[in-house]
Amino acid sequence: MNQATSPSDSGRPLNILSIQSWVAYGHVGNASAVFPLQRLGAEVWAVNTVQFSNHTGYGAWRGSVFGAELIQELVEGIAERGALPRCDAVLSGYMGAAEIGEAILDAAARVKAANPAAMYCCDPVIGDVGRGIFVRPGIPEFMRDRAIPAADIITPNQFELEWMAGTSVTTLDQAKRAVTALQAKGPRCVLVTSLRVEDTPADAMDLLAADGGQFWRVRTPLLPVNVNGAGDAIAALFLFHRLRWGQASVALSAAASSIYGLLRRTAEAGSREILTVAAQEEFVTPSRVFRAEAC
Repeated sequence: MNQATSPSDSGRPLNILSIQSWVAYGHVGNASAVFPLQRLGAEVWAVNTVQFSNHTGYGAWRGSVFGAELIQELVEGIAERGALPRCDAVLSGYMGAAEIGEAILDAAARVKAANPAAMYCCDPVIGDVGRGIFVRPGIPEFMRDRAIPAADIITPNQFELEWMAGTSVTTLDQAKRAVTALQAKGPRCVLVTSLRVEDTPADAMDLLAADGGQFWRVRTPLLPVNVNGAGDAIAALFLFHRLRWGQASVALSAAASSIYGLLRRTAEAGSREILTVAAQEEFVTPSRVFRAEAC
């Protein structure tokens, strides 16, 4: 990795183009990812794929879905400012349609053409354990066949890892083999979130990172909380720290520690929404640090 992209080395903040959904109330998509990145000192160029009143988990919402043409137009406007060579990474999450996905991949390709050191981080939102697939038909295949090969970093949860790799994951070795299979498609760095395997204690949750043929795991206490947007935040945090420090193990420890603190504060408050603003110090100085261990 080009270490000159680190703020401490270059004297400038990281520039991240984040193409995700937006909600006015609560924190998912860009409303979950942008502020933590800014709090850490990154400049975020946010392009919103939707503007909703709130996330769809409430069962009712208002707002509009934007078309692929708008995404392309906004990226073109950024390009016209001469900014793409200064972009260090593109971040994407939930894609409401394959057309949106193609616009995101086009944006990532444009950025990497302008800055070969730039990275594309894809959070391949498909579904979750216990819920199954919750995106529109065709999106899972788009993620597996188009987005994953184009990405440098991917951040699937366990369900998404299993679906895209086409295999069941019940042990750590199976998880590592599934990750390796996805890496063979293109992305060199993988973060698996919400991982529960045979040796995961009932009161814990694992995260697994892989990069350069090495694997690391972080284990955190399981918290009594079920909120939307945590996956969006950890993808952003992992990307930031991977860019800044150049090491997946460091990024895993930093991202896991911050998310644990954020969710702990949210659980203690009994909040329906993650406390992105109230718990913002967790992004900078986590109250509890979890070290990544080689596995």
